[in-house]
Amino acid sequence: MLTAEEIDQFTTAGFVRLRDAFPRELADECREFLWQETGCDPADPSSWTEPVVRLWGYGSEPFQRAATTERLHTAFDQLVGEGRWVPRTGLGTFPIRFPHPADPGDTGWHLDAGYTPDGENGYWLNLRSQGQSLLMLFLFSDVTEADGPTRIKVGSHLDVPRYLAEYGERGVDGFELCARMDQDGRLDAPDREIALATGRAGDVYLCHPFLIHAAQPNRGSTARFIAQPPLVPVGLLELDRADGAHSPVERAVIRGLQPAD
Repeated sequence: MLTAEEIDQFTTAGFVRLRDAFPRELADECREFLWQETGCDPADPSSWTEPVVRLWGYGSEPFQRAATTERLHTAFDQLVGEGRWVPRTGLGTFPIRFPHPADPGDTGWHLDAGYTPDGENGYWLNLRSQGQSLLMLFLFSDVTEADGPTRIKVGSHLDVPRYLAEYGERGVDGFELCARMDQDGRLDAPDREIALATGRAGDVYLCHPFLIHAAQPNRGSTARFIAQPPLVPVGLLELDRADGAHSPVERAVIRGLQPAD
């Protein structure tokens, strides 16, 4: 499903857009349900009283179908490796963004974290990416540059491994890591290009779990609907495979550990 050029883009840029990952008609069906869940009227902008409404997991049949297409599963095998990921049973975490003058308050650059160690709070990351094989952005509506597309720091996933290597297997709290990278100027990384996760309903962005990204306000004319679930791994990343059969996700981490030029 992904060409060699697209896989190379994933390794170097940190993401790839999988067009028509699930049927557009299915996106329309799910979006109609999600409109009802927001409590807002798609025909009445006066009912859009918040800049963002967060909806949580849905495992009903339409969402299962959207998450489990052959096209997606083949791409997971290509990027993560056959037998190295857990099939999703649905989708969760829908940040629905509405055109609204208020500051949504959640537009800072960050990484997603995947687990909580015993005895700790919050969400953590480690070099072997416990809890996350991919960050995914499922587009359930058409998303133009005006509609609040997710911002992506191109290649930023290569900045993260050298930081995580210092924390060992236990890892580090995601907020602590972001604060440290921000202090070093590597969170907003002004030298890195910004890409926008635009596309058509049914497209899915498959992103490296260490990719730095951020939300932004919706300046369009209607709500933007996406889901942003992780792909959960079967185990941890293996960075020293005897057979050299590293996945593109692992190859990117290995590349990020190499000394900077």
